[in-house]
Amino acid sequence: MKSSVNIKGTKSGMIIVLDKELPFEEIKEAVKEKFSKASEFFGKASVAIAFEGRDMSDFEKYEIANIISECSELNIVCITEDDPVVEEKLNKSLNDKLNELDVRTGRFYKGNLRNGQVVDFETSIIILGDVHAGAQVVSKGSIIVLGSLDGYAFAGAGGRSNSFIASLNMNPTRIRICDTTEFSLGKFKKNSKNYEPRIAVCENGMIKIRPISHNSLSDIQSD
Repeated sequence: MKSSVNIKGTKSGMIIVLDKELPFEEIKEAVKEKFSKASEFFGKASVAIAFEGRDMSDFEKYEIANIISECSELNIVCITEDDPVVEEKLNKSLNDKLNELDVRTGRFYKGNLRNGQVVDFETSIIILGDVHAGAQVVSKGSIIVLGSLDGYAFAGAGGRSNSFIASLNMNPTRIRICDTTEFSLGKFKKNSKNYEPRIAVCENGMIKIRPISHNSLSDIQSD
């Protein structure tokens, strides 16, 4: 007997083939049953999905995606449109979405960065350690240092002017936010009162540095 729901796995996600004759309510029940039974097999993964076999509205596609999420541990990051080269499109859609999520959520780096070290991140980065003088941190997103920032930090390297730099001990030789804004701290680093948690943001083409507080965090802009 022909199955009303078939799943074709790809390197980047899944192509879900649905029977075009069955009523949509029966399709939903079939999807629920299929993914509930196969939940352990699929495990936890971030995937892109595409549909084949029947025409559906965007609302119907999202209904099916929600059912899959509820009946399994899959994280559906995006739904792609039907395409002759669907595998290529799945791969691109998945990578684009994951990169977007990385920039928003950030990643962790554990350890100290010493003189001469240069690290470059595609995402926002949280450093669990110190950035020593002579070290450089570059990120397309924001930079948070849970330690001392004594080196060079460049946030928003991809042109994101709403990126920020924060540190428990803000004492850098130089910081930069976005492609066109740079700020040399100069006298700032010599003032012992500045050895406290601070955040640097770009406002009207200038970098502003202020103590970390509820208000300063609330003022941070995001896409």
